Amino acid sequence: MKNKILVALSDSVISQSVLDQLIGMDFSRSDNSITLLHIFRKATAEETLMGKKFSAEQQPRMLQMLQRAKHQLIDAGYAGDNIEIKLVTEQYPTVADGIINQCQSEHYHMVFIGRKQMSKSEEFALGDISVKLIRTLENAAIIVVKTGKSVSR
Repeated sequence: MKNKILVALSDSVISQSVLDQLIGMDFSRSDNSITLLHIFRKATAEETLMGKKFSAEQQPRMLQMLQRAKHQLIDAGYAGDNIEIKLVTEQYPTVADGIINQCQSEHYHMVFIGRKQMSKSEEFALGDISVKLIRTLENAAIIVVKTGKSVSR
């Protein structure tokens, strides 16, 4: 039986760290089914002000990012047939809500997610996707790849 692994990615340095972690793990490259996922959340007021052109450019940009990630995994020895790209354009209130919905509907065994280090005030104001996933997803292992400190001003 193949393990179903969900890898939540965005176009960020943190996502590259997530891929590096997955590649560095001692998994059987053929016994895993990997889904590379990007979730769109509802646009912020700032993003809405940037206009339709900005919004229209996001889907192709994220699709390219997911395709690059797939090629990276293939180059590392994962079978291309076992890697799915999933770009979820249904907008969720938060990225965490989208990941939780995908996990509950597809029954993933493991979830990889990146997390930048945040100050306590940032965590309070912005929330923490990884904590919400850990608290909500009971039947999946959650791998949180933590990267560098954020800059507080």
